Amino acid sequence: MKLRLIVFFFFPSLLFAQGKVDSLEVFSPSMQKTLKVAVTTPSTYPTSQDRYPVIYLLHGGSGSYSDWHKKVTQKGIVNQLAETYNVVIVTPGVGPASYYYDSPLLDSVRYETYMIQELIPLIDTQYRTLAQKESRAITGLSMGGHGAITLAAKHPELFVAAGSMSGVMNIDTDFWKVGEDFRNLRKKGQLEMLGPINYKSPQFNPYTAVGLVDQLKDQGIAVIIDCGVDDFLIETNRQMHELLLEKKIAHEYIERPGAHTWTYWTEAVPIQFSFINKYLQRTP
Repeated sequence: MKLRLIVFFFFPSLLFAQGKVDSLEVFSPSMQKTLKVAVTTPSTYPTSQDRYPVIYLLHGGSGSYSDWHKKVTQKGIVNQLAETYNVVIVTPGVGPASYYYDSPLLDSVRYETYMIQELIPLIDTQYRTLAQKESRAITGLSMGGHGAITLAAKHPELFVAAGSMSGVMNIDTDFWKVGEDFRNLRKKGQLEMLGPINYKSPQFNPYTAVGLVDQLKDQGIAVIIDCGVDDFLIETNRQMHELLLEKKIAHEYIERPGAHTWTYWTEAVPIQFSFINKYLQRTP
């Protein structure tokens, strides 16, 4: 596995102690391509010999690894969160509309393998992390919310907490109250990557977050789901909430005023980190 450090970003205007953001290029053997990742460390990292908990923060469907640094309405919020909670934050980049799964049809879409078998071990090797379930969490927005919940459900040995902000809990595009052209484009993309799959209850397909609810039960994963009441994905989140209640799976569910916007996610991410922090272990 190959990692190449390409640039450092700094935020000198911030009014709090500052860490560092490394922008990395990581080669994926499973997909034979290079992907970008940002790793944010707190200001204590260079002078301490401590090992740190890690939170993976995932981007949305047409986003990139730098979104959480560049598109938020409060600039430097990732640095601030790393500083407040004294954690390493990893923001990986993946392909558009790839949902962080392994396609059964396309070798170029193996993002579950990349995240679980390639990126996480690499981060644990290159950075002083606490490489254990009890000290690792994952969350994300929109497609990234789907990725966070599905990866945690499928790999409960790796994550102590998982969150979603405006997540696509069911990738059935019938839920997506958006333009017909966009809906058809999404359907075409999912068909190419997954083939025909079942989106309907009670036997949801395991490529959807709602199809993996059973795998969250009794796994020691704290779950938080947050979605704005004006979000076009609100029904997929309510559906997930109802399934979790039906299965008696403990979770925190939040609906607040807001839509599918960076204003909402900028307000949501500190709530996610506050929740996650309650479960992170800081000793080996």
